[in-house]
Amino acid sequence: VQLVESGGGLVQAGGSLRLSCAASGSIFRVNAMGWHRQAPGKERDLVAAISSGGSTYYADSVKGRFTISRDNAKNTLYLQMSSLKPEDTAMYYCAAGPSYTIVVAAWDYWGQGTQVTVSS
Repeated sequence: VQLVESGGGLVQAGGSLRLSCAASGSIFRVNAMGWHRQAPGKERDLVAAISSGGSTYYADSVKGRFTISRDNAKNTLYLQMSSLKPEDTAMYYCAAGPSYTIVVAAWDYWGQGTQVTVSS
């Protein structure tokens, strides 16, 4: 499974961005897809995840501001981010696997990441 993210960039606090992740390859191996982020000097954490059936998970820090969705026909995952804060600044990674979990090491497939920078 190959994952390619896009949509990152520089935005002012309070602004919005939409990240996309195009999946290709052995998609049948994938049930869950998710977005993780890693800021410099910090661990990589799960931000949001979605199962093939549509169940979702959000980290407390992004609830009410971020929305994860997937278009199974296009094999594409999205993350709509609103009311962005400087603390949202990080490299954002798309990931996929057989099930979603907050255990980062349990995700099987990773994209290369896309940088999101929120200025104050």
